[in-house]
Amino acid sequence: MQAAQVMTFGAATIKPDASIREAARMMLDHRISGLPVVDDNGNLVGIVTEGDLLSAITGDRHRRRWLEFILDPAKSDVVRPVQPAQKVADVMTTQVITATEDTPVHEIVKKMKTNGIKRIPVVKDNKVVGIVSRADLLRGLALEAKMMPNATAEDFSLRDRVIEALSREGCGTKVAVNVLVQNGIVELRGAMPNADLARRLVETARNVPGVKEIVDRLVVVEAETART
Repeated sequence: MQAAQVMTFGAATIKPDASIREAARMMLDHRISGLPVVDDNGNLVGIVTEGDLLSAITGDRHRRRWLEFILDPAKSDVVRPVQPAQKVADVMTTQVITATEDTPVHEIVKKMKTNGIKRIPVVKDNKVVGIVSRADLLRGLALEAKMMPNATAEDFSLRDRVIEALSREGCGTKVAVNVLVQNGIVELRGAMPNADLARRLVETARNVPGVKEIVDRLVVVEAETART
């Protein structure tokens, strides 16, 4: 099994000159704990995690409490000073551990264990095409075990076709979708910024030849207006 077969397709990304407040908002909105950082050309230049944000302000490591404090210090009971204008570039990790679409899963597991990390961006020509988290690995391995010994190449081929169709629909660097396929049944997982996009992606996947059924597990998370 390779990265392309377990990764979450697409990834929410952020620019180096974005504020740490923007990074915190994206993590909360997308229900994730890390963001690949890309330049204006879409090239991967770093990664910023909740740990990086917490290290920037130190102290209490209660995740949501600190992320909400970064977003709106005035409404928090945290008294430690923070610099909301601090940029992602100031706190991100620049030496990013990456994988390619054909990286074997066992190598990804080894990279995570060796480097003590929870997620690995999947790149093609230094552009982020997906991300593999520990949860993705567990889902992929569970699916493989469930499918064995009756797994077919068609399941993986169908997954590739669904991902290609979603890419044409515009699912890429703004949202992340995990696509699982078994016996022609396609399951979509991910956090969507609005219901319209979620519906479009479901219909796009449904119209891919070979898809028998769609299991829609997309969650709509309406982005809140940035606080000042």
